[in-house]
Amino acid sequence: MAEEAVVAQKGPYQVELTEGKPYFYCRCGRSQNQPFCDGSHKDTGIEPMRFTVDHTGTFNICGCKTTDDEPFCDGSHLML
Repeated sequence: MAEEAVVAQKGPYQVELTEGKPYFYCRCGRSQNQPFCDGSHKDTGIEPMRFTVDHTGTFNICGCKTTDDEPFCDGSHLML
């Protein structure tokens, strides 16, 4: 059975991402390299999410791990 994700931070991480480059979004909240996976999910039953973006730029990546638009922030942290 999967463990619960932990809130890495209540607000989003603003990060520069490059079009077409693969990224791995931390879904467990345990990575020391937020918002990206560092392998800390081992034995949690929670897997990272591979994603790319369609243009280079600044993106708000979810830090609270409750977004419905993974990996992007949808404002869900405002309800925590």
